[in-house]
Amino acid sequence: QCEVSDWTNIAAVSVGRNHTVGLRIDGTVVAVGFNFYGQCDSNAWVDIVAVSVGGFHTVGLTVDGTVAAVGDNAADKCNVSTWFDMVAISAGVYHTTGLRADGTVDAVGWNQHNECAVSNWTDIVAISANIYYTIGLRADGTVVAVGRKIFDSSDVSDLTDIVAINAGSRHTVGLKVDG
Repeated sequence: QCEVSDWTNIAAVSVGRNHTVGLRIDGTVVAVGFNFYGQCDSNAWVDIVAVSVGGFHTVGLTVDGTVAAVGDNAADKCNVSTWFDMVAISAGVYHTTGLRADGTVDAVGWNQHNECAVSNWTDIVAISANIYYTIGLRADGTVVAVGRKIFDSSDVSDLTDIVAINAGSRHTVGLKVDG
């Protein structure tokens, strides 16, 4: 999963448990690492504008707002073929989330801890998914979360004036507007 030294013209990367995916400037994708579930089988994708890697799956956002996914489809976490009008994606370990242009969020996958309970979210401008929870950044700089609270990782009620978010495996990071 670390054999990336020969990659060129890379615009973005995403790292999962055992594989790494690179988004090339031309909208194609390259992947290396453990491929037992087919999570590296994204080399035929074209017109990709963003990639996100989960535990054993890879998700790609296309220029037209549709989403592609490959890899372990346990709990239907790769069932994104009906998604449209997406502007961002985030692959958790056991689920996948997508942000629509209208600020709403879709999620598929394992929902044992309600990590996919995002259907009532509105005014979302960024999303981030990890093992058992999902966070969303609202346009007003506040953060919302659903899913299991591990070490208070999804306790985001005090996060305000946030401009970027990231859900770690057991922690949440929010970048404040003042840097």
